[in-house]
Amino acid sequence: MTSPEARRRHDQLAESIRHHEHAYYVLGRPEVSDFEFDRLEQELRELEARHPELITPDSPTQRVGGGPVEGFQPVRHGIPMMSLDNTYSPEEVRAFLIRVQKRVPDAALEWTVEPKVDGLSISLRYEEGRLACGATRGDGTTGDDVTANLRTLRSLPLRLASRDVPRILEVRGEVYLPLSGFRRLNVEREAAGEEAFANPRNAAAGSLKQLDPRITASRPLAVVTYGVGAAKDGDLPATQTGLLDWLRDLGLPVPGIVEVARTPDDVLNAIASLDQRRARFDYETDGAVVKLNDLALRELLGATAKAPRWAMAYKYPAAQAETRLRAISIQVGRTGALTPVAELEPVLLAGSTVSRATLHNEDDLRRKDTRIGDHVVIEKAGEVIPAVVRVIPERRSGAEVPFEFPKACPECGTPAVRDATGNGSGTGVVWRCPNPDCPARIRGRIEHWCSRGAMDIEGIGEVMAAQLVGAGLVRDVADLYRLKREELLGLERMGEKSADNALRGIDGSKERDLWRLLFGLGILHLGQGGAKALARAFPDLESIEQAGLEQLTAVDDIGDTIAGSIVQWFSDPVHRDLIRRLQRAGLNLQSAIYRPVDAPTAGPFSGKTLVLTGTLPTLTREQATEAIEAMGGRVASSVSRKTDYVLAGDDPGSKLEKARKLGITVLTEDEFQRLRNDPSPPLAERQSSADH
Repeated sequence: MTSPEARRRHDQLAESIRHHEHAYYVLGRPEVSDFEFDRLEQELRELEARHPELITPDSPTQRVGGGPVEGFQPVRHGIPMMSLDNTYSPEEVRAFLIRVQKRVPDAALEWTVEPKVDGLSISLRYEEGRLACGATRGDGTTGDDVTANLRTLRSLPLRLASRDVPRILEVRGEVYLPLSGFRRLNVEREAAGEEAFANPRNAAAGSLKQLDPRITASRPLAVVTYGVGAAKDGDLPATQTGLLDWLRDLGLPVPGIVEVARTPDDVLNAIASLDQRRARFDYETDGAVVKLNDLALRELLGATAKAPRWAMAYKYPAAQAETRLRAISIQVGRTGALTPVAELEPVLLAGSTVSRATLHNEDDLRRKDTRIGDHVVIEKAGEVIPAVVRVIPERRSGAEVPFEFPKACPECGTPAVRDATGNGSGTGVVWRCPNPDCPARIRGRIEHWCSRGAMDIEGIGEVMAAQLVGAGLVRDVADLYRLKREELLGLERMGEKSADNALRGIDGSKERDLWRLLFGLGILHLGQGGAKALARAFPDLESIEQAGLEQLTAVDDIGDTIAGSIVQWFSDPVHRDLIRRLQRAGLNLQSAIYRPVDAPTAGPFSGKTLVLTGTLPTLTREQATEAIEAMGGRVASSVSRKTDYVLAGDDPGSKLEKARKLGITVLTEDEFQRLRNDPSPPLAERQSSADH
């Protein structure tokens, strides 16, 4: 295939993939099978592998998260992102509408009512129709640059569908986690032994603020857009409804429901109608946003110091229900944490029947003075997780019984210790069972080891793990690898096919990569990201076992707390024996993703760290990165005191400003190219004119 042919085919594939992504992730109407879509993506990846010069920042292949960043750089919004005045009172909404009418007495006002998506506010900067930068709201004037993470969102176009757009366009919107994705993510986290997210908003915010874009890419985030900030060299529609239609035509997701109202009664009816329908939405919405439809009138009305005068948010009260607390049970997790759970008289709440709610910890029980037999008010915190909001003491009959938090594990009877961190400090809000042989802890460790996020052993879930532990067949994860078929067939409701599937899954797990084994061991505070970071930094488990605190904390994503937990775990003779038994069972203890730190290549950037910023005249980011690495350097994504040089192109942004403040040498592309051809005199003697 000639170069022109490759480029034509690349354009065809990219355009086709963008079309199908929009149909699937935005419109919810897939036009091809998953197999056909995957085939198109694979062909594009193979084409770009043969012709790397075709790779552009807005290529569909660039959605996969890159390497971790050192921190988020500040981004100044072209137009400030203001917050909205909000209210829970219909009367205040009516007063707001009348107040606006008084400011423009001769205008026939028209209003839009849109769902208030509960997520994280963002600003998307498109330049020449391509996504150039995405930032959080921050303080309204300056936010954090989360472009690398936003690129992983399938519902967000990296290139707008039309070229007839302002040269620079700031689009305002919200990143959120769909409820279906939130539930699926929590199931996966619980199966992996990780703490479930409290609500979709926190999960979305935490996912978007990950320093490793690959973590963001693994989360099913979505985006909705509803407005525009700065716009240069181009025209905008005249109304909010026209603006939403225009954004939709550009390929951007917009609210699925927008009602137009003209009178205060119409507005309040639209708010009430939205309240009735929002239970069916696949996203959290905690209110409705009322906006003046005419954009010219908005300009005339202006804003206060905090909020626009032409919009208001009406907040819906959280869905609540009253029920009776029948009992309080205690759950014991794999780390030994004793968690109180409210056993409730079943009650309908926000479309589902609720019979249990987490009570967090002993301190929460005491603060609310929660007693068995109490009438309590519950609500779905974040519209999803049931929570006891308060008790109703005036409903007490005198028969209510204060709950005595157990000072011993309900599973094994071992005295519990009060410890928040698992470090044996004796302080904190969490009571833990310290007995590593507690049946509940063993069950939790087996479930975690077999979970999809760890060793991914099909056929062994919660029920079978309980049976294996209850029958005394398994006391730790190494015991799984000596199970016999006849032992499994002796378990309740265990057929030959199920037994064979479990044994096949166990045997297959021996080949899993080191990071899965590390995560599966259940070392306190060590999650998937940390396990992968360790596997990239160390070639095998023995190297990690022998590493000290200094070596461990030198690894990206491994801080003092995680490093201390790792050292403590490997210092336990029981754990060291477990590793030896896993080794004898034939498990892989080598890392397939290990990236050795090679001796620096001789060259003008030997051992140096560079940061790229702006658009270089002749080099793509990939080409510049390859050239820097060929000259012995490494490329970082953000400027810090560890940065040696900044290579700056056009429109360099805040990275250049920070480099100057830190006194870091800045190179133009001309200087950089001269160094490629003539690496002497020493680089340190060259000072870029861009510094002045």
